[in-house]
Amino acid sequence: MCGIFAYVGKSDNAAAIVFEGLKRLDYRGYDSWGVGILKNESLRVEKRVGVVDRASVKLPRSSIAIGHTRWATNGAVTAANAHPHYASDRSFILAHNGIAENFAIRKEELIKKRYRFVSETDTEVIVRQIEEERKRTPTLAEAVRSAFKTFTGRNTIILLSRDGQMIAARNGSPLVVGVNDNFSEIYLSSDTLSFAPRVSQIIVLDNGQMVTVFDNKVSTFDIKTGRKVRYLLEKNTILDSSVDKKGHKHFMIKEIYEEPLVINRIIEQPSSIYRNFAKAITKAAHVYCIGSGTAGKAAAQIAYYLRTLGKIPAVSLIGAEAQDYISLIGKNDLLIAPSQSGETADVLEVMEAVKKKGTKIASFVNMPGSMMTRLSDYKFMAEAGPEICVMSTKIFVSQLAWGYCMAKAASEKLDEGKSALRILSDRIDRFLHSEEKIAQIKRLAKALAAKHDIFLLGKGQNLQIVNEGMVKMIEGSYLHAHAIPAGDLKHYAITLMEPGVPVIFVISNDTVKTDVLNALHEVKARGAHIIAIAPRREKSFDEYIEVPDLGDVSAMMNIVPLQVLAYYMAVVLGHNVDKPRNIAKSVTVK
Repeated sequence: MCGIFAYVGKSDNAAAIVFEGLKRLDYRGYDSWGVGILKNESLRVEKRVGVVDRASVKLPRSSIAIGHTRWATNGAVTAANAHPHYASDRSFILAHNGIAENFAIRKEELIKKRYRFVSETDTEVIVRQIEEERKRTPTLAEAVRSAFKTFTGRNTIILLSRDGQMIAARNGSPLVVGVNDNFSEIYLSSDTLSFAPRVSQIIVLDNGQMVTVFDNKVSTFDIKTGRKVRYLLEKNTILDSSVDKKGHKHFMIKEIYEEPLVINRIIEQPSSIYRNFAKAITKAAHVYCIGSGTAGKAAAQIAYYLRTLGKIPAVSLIGAEAQDYISLIGKNDLLIAPSQSGETADVLEVMEAVKKKGTKIASFVNMPGSMMTRLSDYKFMAEAGPEICVMSTKIFVSQLAWGYCMAKAASEKLDEGKSALRILSDRIDRFLHSEEKIAQIKRLAKALAAKHDIFLLGKGQNLQIVNEGMVKMIEGSYLHAHAIPAGDLKHYAITLMEPGVPVIFVISNDTVKTDVLNALHEVKARGAHIIAIAPRREKSFDEYIEVPDLGDVSAMMNIVPLQVLAYYMAVVLGHNVDKPRNIAKSVTVK
């Protein structure tokens, strides 16, 4: 949600560099944007609603600029509410990620002091508070520090002043600094991917830190005390920073086709890493797997693998609903968090709370330098390359493959697990390159796009697969999809079964197959239209997508046709496939 990007350096085309950075951040989700530059001690800002479009604005050449993509929280989607915002005297401009939770109280106080507001945002309240603090502080940086401390919530701000200072502060929402070898070019951004091709080293700001950039010098400070702190320069380790559809119409389908590659990346990671972590898993008193959205489904599947393959009594938690577990999680426990961005706010809140209690934390993240990685005792990277589509596909498969390896390592069968994943990678690749299967899914997508309700049923290893299939269909088609545990059908959802309603069953050749087929027959008896993803055809199927029988990795195979189906449904409906309405990839606020 939202993105910050800034540049200062030797180039006199800073605005163009910022535009490029914002485009590389647009996967995070946004509805409006703005860019501000400094030229001849004068600040100029251009803001627009909609897609970042460099051609829509004309900014003079400059060597310093900041930009922002906004996902509306406080205030409607308007150019006035977009960032950056001016100070009253235009002495600085400011952009903001997060939510200042106490902004209404602060705004009332500032209105009483005769400050005027031209937007509906909490961000402008931060601007005016800085102006108020500036009346009694010796420097602008000190005013920023003082004002920032008065706001609650997870926030990050960046400010550009008329005298060329760039000041940023972090508490929750991510902020990374990128530099080239001699500091002649300096970047600030919400993630490393946005400037990865341009920098050799990065500085990741921790929560509670502030950074100033002036005259090619970077300084970091503790916000609470104001004391200068040493920063750590880290090598830029993003292996593949290219943001290219590579001949595909959308990033989503390109990323689905990369799933065999990301599975191979998991296989190639040294076995010693898995075995060492398996010791921590088996040693833990309790194991919790936590995530939100698609990562929440991955966390639940990882817990399933740990229970069924590793014989570990693992429990899965949804990030936003895990507060009541915090008091139960102790220092002898282990928390496992899969995440694409590593910056999910509700998961981070839980991680920060249990970290204070001494709980061991493991994370599996695709974005280097993330807050989750920095909080973790066991740090794992997907190394899957950028995932640009807001709807996660390849990272979900990567998370499942990683969790599967962990479970196999815990049962001392890692080599067997890696062999199964090699076969899986090959079978997914064959499936995706089968013209017949893709054509079949396209026909099905066209039919389902005309429906109002779609149901998905599964059990055992396929329960989280139908849950994730539901998520993908909702995200991309904006239709009502409902995933149901097959065994729960008779308890409530059978009332919804009627002639013609489409029901997708995901079936594997495993111990719960009979249970799933029983549910299928009950639905069929009520006239529902049965669509089956299974290794073998049954007479009761109305439509059948064949998948190979791959034993305990079948679930990872079975998600692929559901992802492809969701993709083509979104295409048929004419939706923005890579950036569905109203959602964001990196949810950095609660």
